[in-house]
Amino acid sequence: MTRIAAVCGVLPPHRYRQSELAGGVAALCGGPGHERALSERFFASAGVEFRHLAFPLERFEEFAGFGRANDAWLEGASELACRAAESALCAAGMSAEQVDVVVSTTVTGISVPSLEARVASRLGLREDVRRVPLFGLGCAGGAGGLAVVDGLLTGRPDGVALLLATELCSLTLQRADNSPANLLATALFGDGAGALLAVGDDVPADGAPAGRGPVVVATRSRLYPGTERLLGWEVGDSGFGILLGPELPELVRLHVGEEVSSFLAAHDLKPGDVDTWVCHPGGPRVLDVLGEELGLSDAVLAPSRESLARCGNLSSASVLHILRDVIAQGPPPPGSFGLMLALGPGFSSELVLMRW
Repeated sequence: MTRIAAVCGVLPPHRYRQSELAGGVAALCGGPGHERALSERFFASAGVEFRHLAFPLERFEEFAGFGRANDAWLEGASELACRAAESALCAAGMSAEQVDVVVSTTVTGISVPSLEARVASRLGLREDVRRVPLFGLGCAGGAGGLAVVDGLLTGRPDGVALLLATELCSLTLQRADNSPANLLATALFGDGAGALLAVGDDVPADGAPAGRGPVVVATRSRLYPGTERLLGWEVGDSGFGILLGPELPELVRLHVGEEVSSFLAAHDLKPGDVDTWVCHPGGPRVLDVLGEELGLSDAVLAPSRESLARCGNLSSASVLHILRDVIAQGPPPPGSFGLMLALGPGFSSELVLMRW
């Protein structure tokens, strides 16, 4: 089985209170007074207290236009990805030369060669490292990336894989879009990166951090037909415009609870048999619906809500931050189960069943 040897999350240095960002974004975007009032209501109800930005807020005037924003993304994402990878390697007591495959996921910028190729030499990865860049999974990218890592390590008991999830959501700011969807996204998403190091059965877990990580038992990806316009990007001259349907929480209620129960039942489990839940913090209402449909207590969802409050929704990187927090609090008892759950464009879900 694939074992998680280490997982780390990093944030950029520029930290702002949600109230500071509300005023700063209003100044950048302008708009009539009623739109500013609506924006402030979204900021106040997003469940976010702080967010970190890759660049100081006063520099965002420089990033008007897709090209300038993407150049800034490449600069900031390269720095964060390296920090996250180096932290994970250090935590696992491993060197970059031991990495056989690197999977990288992002949805907030475009680079050819892709991000992991840009940072390979800086990290010290081997020239023959296998690269698997992922784009388009959005918030599901952290869980989906772990599923890809698990598939790549199957049949390779001596393999070592690195997963990078790097998102600078702030640089997708759409200044001329005063739709409720864009105002909500502007109030919810933050910048950050996560890295996860996974190993096959024959790789020794030297050191406490590596020894405490869970193994991957099973994964499942699911697309829900007819929901393609619910969640994603609409790419235009100004870059990535958000698609975010107001019916998302009800579609979660309609589909995801049943999907999770079916997935667990295939392994003779019920939601109550899972001790640890690593749920992507898509927003307060989405977490409410997950709790209601799956019978999850406030304590079970606390790591997701705390992550949302501390740094916002980090898209693909959030589940790696939450898994890091869960492990740091002390590993669950041996043999206990955990479930990583994330929702993304498609509309889709990604599930990863883990066991300690």
